[in-house]
Amino acid sequence: MTEPYLIHFDQFGDSSVGYISVSEYEKEVPFPIERVFWTYKTPEKVIRGNHANLINKEVLVAIQGEIKVTTINSKSEKSIFILDSPGQGLYLPPKVWLTLEYSSNAIQLVLASEKYSETDYIRNYQEFTS
Repeated sequence: MTEPYLIHFDQFGDSSVGYISVSEYEKEVPFPIERVFWTYKTPEKVIRGNHANLINKEVLVAIQGEIKVTTINSKSEKSIFILDSPGQGLYLPPKVWLTLEYSSNAIQLVLASEKYSETDYIRNYQEFTS
């Protein structure tokens, strides 16, 4: 899997009782999860991300609000994904540049394949494209 793609999680419930979405390793998430983190209260004008990972794979989920994810692959092909439902996620393979823009109420959950390591990050776009 070398390109980002949307994942649809099973969703159960209805408006009278609420909903639950479920994700399982190998069924929806194509890697064992080593780290989980979340972002929240990100101001709308702030653009986060601006990096690629060398090894780490991720699944991003907008638990609340909306997240615009822009990706650029190694062939300089750009894609835009709008995450606005906790019933879907975005798989991000290694070596994909990404930027993230959030609605003011957005809460993002990230499932990661690796523990944090600064050496896994490419933070310079020129280095990424060379």
